[in-house]
Amino acid sequence: MSVLGVAGFALMIIIVALLLKGKSAPATVFILAPIIVGFLVGFTPAEMSEYIASGVSGVATTAILFIFAVMFFGVMNDAGVFDRIVSAVLKLVGNNVLLLMFATVLIAIVGHLDGSGATTLLICIPPLLPIYKKMKVRPIVLLSLTTLTMGVMNIVPWGGPCGRTAAALEVTTTELWHYCIPAQIFGIVAILGLCVLFANMEKKRGAGYVAAAAEQNVEIRETVEQVNELHRPKLFWFNIALIVAVVLMLTLTKIATHITFMIAMSIALMVNYPSQKAQMDRVKAHATDALTMAFTALASGVLIGIMGKSPMLNAMTEMVLSIMPESFAPHLHVFFAAINSPLSMIIHGDALTYGILPIVNQIVSAYGIPAAAVGAAFLITFGPTIYIMPMTAATYMGLGLAQVELKDHIAFSLKWAIALAVLMLAFVVLTGIIPF
Repeated sequence: MSVLGVAGFALMIIIVALLLKGKSAPATVFILAPIIVGFLVGFTPAEMSEYIASGVSGVATTAILFIFAVMFFGVMNDAGVFDRIVSAVLKLVGNNVLLLMFATVLIAIVGHLDGSGATTLLICIPPLLPIYKKMKVRPIVLLSLTTLTMGVMNIVPWGGPCGRTAAALEVTTTELWHYCIPAQIFGIVAILGLCVLFANMEKKRGAGYVAAAAEQNVEIRETVEQVNELHRPKLFWFNIALIVAVVLMLTLTKIATHITFMIAMSIALMVNYPSQKAQMDRVKAHATDALTMAFTALASGVLIGIMGKSPMLNAMTEMVLSIMPESFAPHLHVFFAAINSPLSMIIHGDALTYGILPIVNQIVSAYGIPAAAVGAAFLITFGPTIYIMPMTAATYMGLGLAQVELKDHIAFSLKWAIALAVLMLAFVVLTGIIPF
């Protein structure tokens, strides 16, 4: 049994344990734990420096992407783009329970364009909760639809899970996303189907009553149309065109994702907030979220470098292959993805991404499976449960806003999330998008 292989698995266990205890930020765990284990197995300072430098350089573009994508969508939100869309959608709902649920999904899609769970929850739940209550639809349904949609949308290339997966597998976020797009479309259609099921369930419980239309419209206006000095209503269509242009550049061109967002963020700031002071205020307002994500991405480079650039990962792979039936190996990425949703409820997503996924990729790569396909299979089944996981901070914000208990959210939403994840995975495998 290889000492390096044993050390690699011990490092994974240590990281999982530290992340589960929540005693330290993931970034510090990713930096210190691999360095300590690396020295214990006999790597020299020069070797460690080389491994770390290689790992950090590999995730640098991902860190840049996080910074500028969070800034860009933060500026769009400041300018009132999402508020106006939410307001328009709600006015079309009337007293139709099914349309209300469809609107919830649409608002969550729009709200989660920035990849931020907290932003989406604030856009969705406070405006919709009074309407759900008035129409006698349980708040847990609102929370479930919102979080499931957020989970599917969170696969976007500027979202945290996609960026971390790309860094762990050393592929671009755009490569990953191209595999994921069909699954996202299928997932949204499946959630709309779930809306029909939920609407029928709630109608049987007496849902559908709503106060006079005039009263409802007043409440919608008061709740949603909170115009402030940062909003730019006259630039709404320009900002929509800018968002569409960004999406088109990401999907139809080979321009690097981080460069696309660098340009888009600069344009958004200059047009919406022309003065230097206003621009710096917007940058400062979103700096914490942007730098936190970038900090974690760069820190993960230490783990990736020491585990992946050294002989450690090869030793771990050989240990797994020695006990695995040969016929099982080419399909390991799909089997791992199939158990990913329940597994992610007890093992931190970072541990799965940086610890287990590279090993899976190393094994199936020998059979010609692209690393981006391996990462996409993982993301597709990881996404739906993200905002149900007890280890996701935004989960608790959603619970507080919707006034729902964690145990109730898990009991109600987890089964639908796992079913959604399995259906999405089956779709991409049966259609040949993800090779099996």
